[in-house]
Amino acid sequence: MRIATTIFLTDETIRPVRLARELEQRGFAGLYLPEHTHIPASRDTPAPMGEPLPREYGRTLNPFVALAQAAAVTERLALGTGVTLVAQHDPVDLAKQIATLDFLSGSRFTLGIGYGWNVEEAADHGVEWSTRRALTRDRMALMRALWADEPTAYEGPFGSVRASLAHPKPAHGAPRTLLGGAAGPKLFGEIAAAADGWLPIGGRGLTEALPALRRAWSEAGRAGDPVVVPYAVRPTPGKLAHYRDLGLEEVVLQLPPAEENKVLRTLDDFAQYL
Repeated sequence: MRIATTIFLTDETIRPVRLARELEQRGFAGLYLPEHTHIPASRDTPAPMGEPLPREYGRTLNPFVALAQAAAVTERLALGTGVTLVAQHDPVDLAKQIATLDFLSGSRFTLGIGYGWNVEEAADHGVEWSTRRALTRDRMALMRALWADEPTAYEGPFGSVRASLAHPKPAHGAPRTLLGGAAGPKLFGEIAAAADGWLPIGGRGLTEALPALRRAWSEAGRAGDPVVVPYAVRPTPGKLAHYRDLGLEEVVLQLPPAEENKVLRTLDDFAQYL
């Protein structure tokens, strides 16, 4: 099982270049980064991880810029987002960022996507909360049109793009795309319709959830099994053994949003799982 990592990189933590080099040298499989453009100081939305909201949420580095630095100083380390808040982006610009990072990294990029939890943050991007899932679907479809081999137009409920020359292209038509969110028929239907798999935060309840996801996948006519990557996991030997028993091939461990020495000590501890 591949052991990757995630961290809230901020202006107060270890730098992306240093972390990426250490991860690759130590044999870790990948680095996934979260995204928040900003956190409105006044909000009514409760933080799902509990209040007060941890300091790092309002200081998070842009994941695409940070991952580009990581790509430049590594050769094998997989790179990903966990998660990109697609509804908060211009899809034409986001398609270019994703394709460029995939190209420059040698196709090492995984696009983790999600719907978000912060109503006020989304509102500042012009997102109507009740339509964010449909908006995400629409923007993903528009980006796939731009990534198509031949110029392809797209007309959707929220946006459109002319048939265009748009290079570079992701190596395999689109990067591996994993959808984050809580287990349930709605999410599993979305995964089966338009993603490569699931990015379950924390990794709890997988024994019960996996059969339902695989059933939705099969009913949608998809071949094989969906990719499932437990994300932001606090590891124990028993937990990782359980994931292996479930047939999972990758897990993403949570690093502390800390300065260099503390992060490197955590990597030393996590090395037992490699």
